Amino acid sequence: MFVTQLALADFRSYAVAEVELRPGVTVFTGRNGQGKTNLVEAVEYLATLGSHRVATDAPLIRAGAPRAVVRARVQAGLDDPRQLVLEVEINAGRANKAFLNRGPLARPRDLLGALRVVLFSPEDLALVKGDPAERRRFLDELVTARWPRMAGVRADYDRVLRQRSSLLKSLDGRGRLGESDQFTLEFFSEQLAGLGAELTRARLDTLRDMRAGIADAYGAIAPTNSDASVAYRSSSLTGETQGIVADAEAWGAEDLRARYLERMGERRREEIARGLSLVGPHRDDVVLGLGEFPAKGYASHGECWSLALALRLGSDALLRADGVQPVLVLDDVFAELDEVRRARLAERVGGAEQVLITAAVASDVPGSLAGRRFVVADGEVIADGDA
Repeated sequence: MFVTQLALADFRSYAVAEVELRPGVTVFTGRNGQGKTNLVEAVEYLATLGSHRVATDAPLIRAGAPRAVVRARVQAGLDDPRQLVLEVEINAGRANKAFLNRGPLARPRDLLGALRVVLFSPEDLALVKGDPAERRRFLDELVTARWPRMAGVRADYDRVLRQRSSLLKSLDGRGRLGESDQFTLEFFSEQLAGLGAELTRARLDTLRDMRAGIADAYGAIAPTNSDASVAYRSSSLTGETQGIVADAEAWGAEDLRARYLERMGERRREEIARGLSLVGPHRDDVVLGLGEFPAKGYASHGECWSLALALRLGSDALLRADGVQPVLVLDDVFAELDEVRRARLAERVGGAEQVLITAAVASDVPGSLAGRRFVVADGEVIADGDA
């Protein structure tokens, strides 16, 4: 799939912008702060309803504007002329709205799946060096890209988690729980365990399916002999702080649900005392390894970059194996890489149906990624011909 037209209104720095796009490679160049990343961020937002740069939608709306609009025309593939028009209206202080082929959708998340994007950015280094929340978000976004209905499961899980944690906080200091408190806690625990089991099973399936792709990509990108590995860590399931779920294939959804309920029962007093839900996929982590050692704390800066790139390339390979040709977005990545990694990354992404690249300096982009170029300056996007 690929984007053929992108239109923005009051999005980030743009009052109005419209760009015609093609399959193949497109490079946006310009000085920092001119709005290059804003363009590809808009494409990302239509695919994920989120941004790799900010946690909330408010910064996406141009200062002084009541809302922002992002619209794109998307073609299904090089050999498939079917097209969709995707649109999201981002509202300040009100619910966002989404439209498909100009028709309103009941919920913005109903747009998910119409466009798939794999985005590389300097923030990806946090996937290796950052907190577990970064890796959970990466994995959950990939889960949702594979199975858009999982967006609803994730939303329901987050809602029940908030409700259950609020209840636990209110129970602290009460001593013996009343019948009503016990019933309510058990109700939320059942819900959390069921939704958590579904999310965890999807995570485990996704890690299993992409493990070989990550190892292959790391071997192709990194000038090293170390092997990359990924594993799922869950103290909720194993009962051990550093517990790796080694036999992931053996855990069915019902097994996972029963295990979560068992662990909630074992830790009930601790949860009430701390006012926190201590059991569930919101406590899990993805462990990245190089050779015999964990990448975090042991890998060099270059190795961390190679592993972060391998995670994104593994995501691309997984979606392709699922029958999807995602749009690849490389946001100011080449400036962070040495010559070897630049060339190897360019070789791996060059065959995608559509690659969107931003760079402050055109020479940062390897010559093998020839294609259409735009210059972004002073709020304007100007075609600079074909390289």
